[in-house]
Amino acid sequence: MRKQLSRRTVLRGAGVSVALPLLEAMAPVSVQAATGYHRKKEPLRMAFVYAPNGIHMTDWTPQEEGSEYKLPPTLEPLRELQSDFSILSGLAQYHANANGDGGGDHARAMATFLTGAQARKTNGVDIKAGVSVDQIAAAAAGRRTRFASLEIGAEGGKTSGSCDSGYSCAYSSTISWKSENQPVPKEKDPRLIFERLFEGTRAGESKQMRANRLKFSRSILDFALDDAKRLQQVVGQADKRKLDEYLTSVRELEQRVQRSSQGESSGAKKMTKPDGIPESYRDHLRLLADLLVMAFQVDATRISTLVFANEGSNRSYDFIGVPEGHHSLSHHRNDPEKQEKIKKINRFHTEQLAYLLKRLKSIQEGDKSILDRTMLVYGGCIGDGNRHDHNRLPILLAGGGDGRLNPGRHVQYPGKTPLMNLYASMLDRFGVQDNMHGDATGMLENI
Repeated sequence: MRKQLSRRTVLRGAGVSVALPLLEAMAPVSVQAATGYHRKKEPLRMAFVYAPNGIHMTDWTPQEEGSEYKLPPTLEPLRELQSDFSILSGLAQYHANANGDGGGDHARAMATFLTGAQARKTNGVDIKAGVSVDQIAAAAAGRRTRFASLEIGAEGGKTSGSCDSGYSCAYSSTISWKSENQPVPKEKDPRLIFERLFEGTRAGESKQMRANRLKFSRSILDFALDDAKRLQQVVGQADKRKLDEYLTSVRELEQRVQRSSQGESSGAKKMTKPDGIPESYRDHLRLLADLLVMAFQVDATRISTLVFANEGSNRSYDFIGVPEGHHSLSHHRNDPEKQEKIKKINRFHTEQLAYLLKRLKSIQEGDKSILDRTMLVYGGCIGDGNRHDHNRLPILLAGGGDGRLNPGRHVQYPGKTPLMNLYASMLDRFGVQDNMHGDATGMLENI
């Protein structure tokens, strides 16, 4: 019988620590003996992925309801995953509307998406929104992991200044709020996220040691090699294979992060960069996705948000033939040429979602994948970007929720059904009792 390992076992060496994925040896010894491998309760995760500036809803919304619906063009990149997600139509975010506050739909959209609260219109320090659903879940589950939550995104943000019709920049660049006055900033640098996950777990490695290791391209695994060898001697063959695969994936991810730090991302000109952000937007999003997946895999956190771009972002997508700014195009005024370009941007975002979901689905934990044990919401708080519509939102719910969700369908809800009802239902499945917040009126049925 193999030795039982703690779920918190890490590889240590020279001031770094490398968290491990779930191994068979982490199951109770009695369970290992009786069943080979079976855990009674694996971690349930929750993630929220945000895309800004609205969407071309005609190419997003299926015409049929139920499980036999045909994927519309924007969702076609998800064809292989159709049984792993549902499209939820008819959901709305009332407090993203002006409600007497005038312009500022982009700022309100992001600030309200997870909070359900009307953002106070101010560009000063007296910002106010509400506690976001991810932080409510993090308060419940965060004590079980090293990080209560992980906030990442492809664009940074400011916590002051005016960014949208008199609203603080904090609103249009922040999706996660710890309290009604405390936005949680997101990290955009993959190198810093990687170091937080694998090197920032304990003190020990000085700035000079880190600089020397990076200079000589030494992997964090080089420092933990002896510990890894010792672990290989006390686990079974299945765990040895899983460890090999995992450590290889860590090294490959680390190498990709290092290449991006040196300005060597694929499809981009080499250049010296002061951080680990790839020149290629696609590479950047996929690095962030891989870091989110690895954080879930090693149970560093069970709650995460990933923001593709800030609300009102005017990023160019010239690499897919759309040189104009995204925000500018979203005000298409029904111009067919501009709508076609918006469709291309929407489809590109869906392709990145497909990459993330496939990565989550590829990693097994016992008899299920990480995606099977996750509840992931993808979408935004603007429907038609031209009209700044908050009453018909593009919302996709992916994952199995460890048996608590029934994916694979298009569900049409009555118009203006509160989006917060979905979050109340997710929190209920997450074990949070006080789950009614924002403008939630009840549980969302049929998810």
